[in-house]
Amino acid sequence: MKTRFFSVVIGLLALVLCGAVMLSYAQQSNENGGASAWSGHRHGYFGHMARELNLTDAQKQQIRTMMQSQRATLRPLMQQLAQNRLAMLNATANGTFDQAKVQALATQQSQITAQLAVQKASIHSQIYNQVLTPDQKAKADQMRQKQVERINARLQKLSQPPGEATAQ
Repeated sequence: MKTRFFSVVIGLLALVLCGAVMLSYAQQSNENGGASAWSGHRHGYFGHMARELNLTDAQKQQIRTMMQSQRATLRPLMQQLAQNRLAMLNATANGTFDQAKVQALATQQSQITAQLAVQKASIHSQIYNQVLTPDQKAKADQMRQKQVERINARLQKLSQPPGEATAQ
């Protein structure tokens, strides 16, 4: 009887503690205008670039406007990609595998992904050429070079035989 009582009390305390944490989190979000500890994560690449390049509010707004103008192009591609993923999941449900169907879906997915990559490169080019100052362009070029170096290092590791890559 006592064990059950203590279990209920501990459960209630845990529930109250979780509620307090959620309230604290909600207040923090409200005080920051909706931003929270995850705000950098939520904005991903754009948030990272904005911080690293020290973009002004006017530049951020200019980029937002560019992104909004691209939504009409990007939204259908994102919908097609989601539909393709759903079709792939349905095609392989319960362990089924029809190679021709999966190949067709994979081909569609690669075409959609290619279109999205082109749109992304176009947006990046517009931002670079129309928004960034010469100093910000230099910083962006340095960041791109570091990214190229990381990719080259990864490729070098991948080209080594499996035993050598883990030994380093």
